[in-house]
Amino acid sequence: MPDIIEVKNLTKCFGHFTAVNCINFNIKQGEILGFLGPNGAGKTTTIKMINGLLKKSSGEILVKDLDADTHRKELKKIMGYMSQKFSLYPLLNSLENIEFFGGISGLPGKIIKEKQTLIRETVDPTVLKLKSADIPPGIRQKIALFVCLMTDPEIILLDEPTSGVDPEVRRNFWSEIYTLKQQGKTILVSTHNLDEVEYADRLLIIHKGNLIVEGEPETLLKLHRKESVEELFKDAILKYEEDASGGQGALLKNRPLDPYKTSDKA
Repeated sequence: MPDIIEVKNLTKCFGHFTAVNCINFNIKQGEILGFLGPNGAGKTTTIKMINGLLKKSSGEILVKDLDADTHRKELKKIMGYMSQKFSLYPLLNSLENIEFFGGISGLPGKIIKEKQTLIRETVDPTVLKLKSADIPPGIRQKIALFVCLMTDPEIILLDEPTSGVDPEVRRNFWSEIYTLKQQGKTILVSTHNLDEVEYADRLLIIHKGNLIVEGEPETLLKLHRKESVEELFKDAILKYEEDASGGQGALLKNRPLDPYKTSDKA
């Protein structure tokens, strides 16, 4: 599969604080990439730089071999984004949100009405009349994903989409993600729920703005003789902190390395 997104030496600084530190990774066409890290690790900042909501400090982002900065308007048409905290306007009901987001996305009025009809077939009409802030979290996330997909984007960026919902809702949500993959969509999903990452084709682990692990979950578990992603994650974070406190943290700064190495030698 060819790379559909390439991130090269991507950095974001807020004053003297470096939120994302010269990271490199790619996303292959048609894959699910799991983006794992604790709160504040740099996941949301990275995603916002990819979709153009946040200006990068340095580095390069290529989407379908096009520079994401100079071709932002063109690329916006093929990217869908579901924010962790702001996917729906809380004071609008679901139908109003569909109308608003459909309008700013340039969808014709006829298509917007068709989308509103479609959501009525899958969500209780009484719920659709509620303000988004009053909708149960699981249903709100379902509607938020629906809004994200209205333009039929080729690339889908999901920022902690299952945060705050129960396990059953999370399973159903991942079922929908798999359906999107089967349709040929490319999906980046950020999360801090360790069990979710095993659903992804590949995973990235980011910590304090540094990308420290990259690979296929099953391969990484076998390689490092771990029983779960939780064990892998904890060990990677521990090794990073040990290296950083020993003055070797810079080894992990520019690229995803084997988290079990304490030197740059093989």
